[in-house]
Amino acid sequence: MSGWLPAAPCTPARCVEPVGDAVAAARAVLRLTAVAVLLLAGIAVVLAPLGRRRVPDALVRRWCRWIVRAAGVRVRVTGAAVPEGGLLLVANHVSWLDVPLLAAVRPARTLAKSEIRRWPVAGALAARGGALFIERDRLRALPDTVAAIARILRAGAAVTAFPEGSTWCGRAAGPFRRAVFQAALDAGAPVQPVRIRYRAGQRAVSTAPAFVGADTLPASLWRVASARGLTAEVEVRPVVRAGPHRDRRALAGAAERAAHGRPHTAHGHQGKAPSKSMCAL
Repeated sequence: MSGWLPAAPCTPARCVEPVGDAVAAARAVLRLTAVAVLLLAGIAVVLAPLGRRRVPDALVRRWCRWIVRAAGVRVRVTGAAVPEGGLLLVANHVSWLDVPLLAAVRPARTLAKSEIRRWPVAGALAARGGALFIERDRLRALPDTVAAIARILRAGAAVTAFPEGSTWCGRAAGPFRRAVFQAALDAGAPVQPVRIRYRAGQRAVSTAPAFVGADTLPASLWRVASARGLTAEVEVRPVVRAGPHRDRRALAGAAERAAHGRPHTAHGHQGKAPSKSMCAL
């Protein structure tokens, strides 16, 4: 694997809190059954003749909320209004749940790593939904990807990206990579930062939904569905206009501060891993 690729020090053993009780297995089975039913319904809509037409955004938002809620996670969306037109939607990245959560805020074409295309069911749905797959180990492909995103933004559509480039546990976070912000500058499109946090009961942060390190999707699905009292808090931060920022570094920094809810220097320099105490429970 190329050394330039973004990575997080978070791992399931080190960062993810255990979940489960006497009825956790039964609860998980029921929830995952509900998720499967909703996924099948979504596939049926996409593959049906009517699926050739554009699905209304309101229906997409509701369906994404239902998926997260069926997994046992309450959804709380607060903050600023999301504008229409070309928009780069960016957020911190903790879990596979982040994708439907952002789609519940505003449906958009998602920038995703190429490995997701090979995921069963989810990969096909992502491709049919217009996901932009990027091969992260091919630097030569990056300018073409940036140009493609800029064209989409100029056309008045929205693109979702997770600029950390990797998932983090939620107690720690990574720096925003700058390339995708060049597309916003080129297109003159605003950036919409979103802050995602997961809580359980009175805990300020729950790492149960985190999908990090060598974690597998089935293991993460089971952990989320087994948990009790999970809430996803989606805070829509004020729009960051591209124009006033001199370059992509400045624009990425402004979006990062908004999405992380703290000063840019809080996690140290780009590429520096947080201390073990930041990730440990």
